[in-house]
Amino acid sequence: MQILIDAIKNLYVQWKGHEPESVDVLPISGSERRYFRLYEKDGSVIGTYGANVKENESFIYFSQHFYKKNLAVPEIYAVSNDRMYYLQQDFGDISLLNCLEKDGFTQPVYDLFKKSLAALASLQINGDKGLDYKKCLTNKEFGKEAIMADLLYFKYYFLDALRKPYDKQKLIRDFEALSNYLTHTEYKYFMFRDFQSRNIFITGTNNDMVSLETNHNVHFIDYQGGMKGAPQYDVASMLWQARANLPDDWKENLLTDYMSVFEMLIDAPLDQVVFRSQYNGYVLIRLLQVLGAYGFRGLFERKAQFLTAIPLGLRNLKEFITNQSIGISLPEFRKVLDLCVTDEVIQQFTPTQATEKTPLVVKICSFSYRKGIPQDESGNGGGFVFDCRGILNPGRIEEFKTQHGRDKAVKDYLEQQTHMLNYLNSVFDLVDTTVEDYIKRDFESLMVSFGCTGGQHRSVYAADALARHLRNKFKVKIELKHCIQDEKNWTNPLPGKSMAEPYNET
Repeated sequence: MQILIDAIKNLYVQWKGHEPESVDVLPISGSERRYFRLYEKDGSVIGTYGANVKENESFIYFSQHFYKKNLAVPEIYAVSNDRMYYLQQDFGDISLLNCLEKDGFTQPVYDLFKKSLAALASLQINGDKGLDYKKCLTNKEFGKEAIMADLLYFKYYFLDALRKPYDKQKLIRDFEALSNYLTHTEYKYFMFRDFQSRNIFITGTNNDMVSLETNHNVHFIDYQGGMKGAPQYDVASMLWQARANLPDDWKENLLTDYMSVFEMLIDAPLDQVVFRSQYNGYVLIRLLQVLGAYGFRGLFERKAQFLTAIPLGLRNLKEFITNQSIGISLPEFRKVLDLCVTDEVIQQFTPTQATEKTPLVVKICSFSYRKGIPQDESGNGGGFVFDCRGILNPGRIEEFKTQHGRDKAVKDYLEQQTHMLNYLNSVFDLVDTTVEDYIKRDFESLMVSFGCTGGQHRSVYAADALARHLRNKFKVKIELKHCIQDEKNWTNPLPGKSMAEPYNET
């Protein structure tokens, strides 16, 4: 990590002529890129490292092209000679999804979605002019080949994992028919490819987050996978994002808002019936692509947060196929979709959750191996003891010696410079199985302990992380104790969200 920080600082020096005042390592995102915030007296910039040079070059080219047209993208300030590092404009930390989660389905948030879609239409249409699609990361155009790839992604990583019978040949023929139908769209402009509320950042006039009533600006990131394609795909990605879970009237009204701006920008009448029909087709493609991603990350890579997202994706799909039509008959495809959204399949991925009457209490503690493993006083015995000493120890770093696993600097170190998150994914897999079974069987107690050398950093972080995970996933009662920091008895069962936020599951 220090090598990356030094390289980013050197690039900053080349650009500014002096070193930044400080550098923060930002949390890991869904990609393999690493992000840094470099501070200066009058603000900050974002430094990015990516080992995939072609991906970097696509993002840099698109950004420079769009920025010249005054579109909603960051300015690129500097790029290293090897094209693996670059500096870009900092839009802060507040995404549109953050605004939605904080303020809910309110008029100011609706206005931000509307403004984002208007900016999207401008990016698609005005950004398309003069764009060299040879610079695209993969395909130059989202045509039949790319649509088939999304459909097969769903087939291999989600559908086949269900182990349910279907006619594979008939399904492939239906895939091809749908791909042909959607390829022959009247409109093709720049397609963002991953347009969702987490990739839209909201800033005020001073580049700081202020109240929703003030004049915000919307800004886009993560369009390096863009290509030429149907504009409906990006609208479908945003309005049907499972995490956002927008109400039906918002989806309908925002689509109408978008079409009005789109029609104005193309300066020609828009056949809304045809546009909507193909929009529905792209909604379906996007929903299935997302389920494929959840399946790959959750079922194959065993990442807990993606497993818990599968029911959301399935309910989204069920709502769509129940209420919408794509204007083409695909009998085997429809059979497969109906199979995926049965109550049985949705329940298969929906975790059992505790109620007020559930007797189970999960006791979670951190401890020091120097003082011994805590004893289970419930009389049941058993449970789990996890050894965190295989994780790099923050306690060996001078600045962390007087801190603990709930301090931000320590959490950042564990999340960004160790294997802690992968370790916890494995822990979650093991403990989840037992917790779900214990809830069903009305067991009363389970003890889970995390140990490290001093009981101060790694074990504290891990215990907090598991407590949050189990509370969010199973709604189970938690009793949390940090033996070194609290030599008293067990705390009261953890209510609501009173616990510190030690681990970001998203």
